[in-house]
Amino acid sequence: MRFPFRVDPPRIIETRGDGTFEPARPEPLSGPRDYLKLFLRARHDYLGVFRGGDYGNRVSQMQKFGRQLVIVNIPEEVKYVLATRHDNFERKSPQMRRALECLLGDGLFISDGETWKRRRPLVSDIVHKNRVPQFARHMEEVTLDLARRWDTLPEGTVIDAMAEMGGLTAEIIARAVFGDDIGPEAASEVVAGFTSYQGLVDNINLAYVAGFDDGWPMLRTPRLRRAIGRVSRVIDRVVTNHLEGRSRDGSMIELLVRRQQKNPNLGLDRDALRNEAATIFMAGHETTAAVLTWAWYLLANAPWAEAAVHAEIERVCGARAPTVDDVPRLDYCRAVVEETLRLYPPVPLLGRQAREADRVGGIDILPAALVTVSPWLLHRNHDVWDRPHHFVPERFLGGWRPVPYSYIPFAIGPRICAGLQFGLTEAILCMAILAQRFTVRPLAGIEVRPASRLTLRPQGGLRVTVHPR
Repeated sequence: MRFPFRVDPPRIIETRGDGTFEPARPEPLSGPRDYLKLFLRARHDYLGVFRGGDYGNRVSQMQKFGRQLVIVNIPEEVKYVLATRHDNFERKSPQMRRALECLLGDGLFISDGETWKRRRPLVSDIVHKNRVPQFARHMEEVTLDLARRWDTLPEGTVIDAMAEMGGLTAEIIARAVFGDDIGPEAASEVVAGFTSYQGLVDNINLAYVAGFDDGWPMLRTPRLRRAIGRVSRVIDRVVTNHLEGRSRDGSMIELLVRRQQKNPNLGLDRDALRNEAATIFMAGHETTAAVLTWAWYLLANAPWAEAAVHAEIERVCGARAPTVDDVPRLDYCRAVVEETLRLYPPVPLLGRQAREADRVGGIDILPAALVTVSPWLLHRNHDVWDRPHHFVPERFLGGWRPVPYSYIPFAIGPRICAGLQFGLTEAILCMAILAQRFTVRPLAGIEVRPASRLTLRPQGGLRVTVHPR
């Protein structure tokens, strides 16, 4: 039986050839424009609403539900929105804020205005690239622990790569942020809780799209409260442990506490510390876990790239485990991670609300319009990229760099991700340590479907087996 308002998901395109791989992506939308179906599809997955023309140089708009919606996909106009006129497009969409405020409060990721301006330099300093070596030992230790656990798996054991990578990065960020070993059970709670939370969050805040400035707050159903509780209990426990002196020194949150003690005007009370710690924790583990999961999928389907990764690790590291000191010489590993970020950016949509009237790409922008830059579209722009839908890590070798403002996996401009270098180093190092010891293989016959909720994940996870090399 078919319901009149049911919208089927788009077909998945995935092709292989001799030395080529076009990884999973939804087929572009075609046919007459049906705005009701478009809205219903977007509620479940934004990626399924784009048409073939959206993947080129263009700025488009729609105003069918009350609010002007604009999509910007020209690098020069991306610069205008996210950098040149950042002050006018500084406010993140209330839609995103409503979706995350239950977990993050007024944390840096969703704050704006004076709160953002006051806290941004503070958090940026704490996760600055110069501090990465200080936290790298956590990356090495936790990844080696995971490798030892994988060594004990019976042959043919099926695991979820997304859950495994989520547990890995949650433990790393817990030690770095809180100076606390949360352990595999607590890490699994965070991963499962956030997975459930993403599944319950609606992609579209109907009231906001209809024109209400702040949209509707999320309805806290029993399932949503349980998901929030699974995450919050772990975060609140480790924050409390730290503030009461029951964790190791040298953590990120300790640096935040010291800054507050030196400058009380920062206003970092217990709730603010908790929110910033939660923001660093959630952003720091979820995005890297998604990148690593997609990297295993890509390498498993691109044997030439996987062979190049193995050869580079052997050349640079020999039989010893890779360390953070090796990362600058792991050029091909870095290229794999950068190409993974191009094809599957962790946050595929960056929504900004216009403060005042403006003009972008020939379109008059109304006050309070939602202006969206989509890394998913931008990174696959066929007017900018050669073979935009193919996995080609070699494009990032030899010092080549993309057209400015065409590659923004960590956003760009003043709101560029403060933890960029931490996350990039973590992804390269964790992948190298595990790839040295194992190959990861998705189960035969499964359909991999990219799903855009709060972040870009394989829908339902990625079921794999791991094989010692």
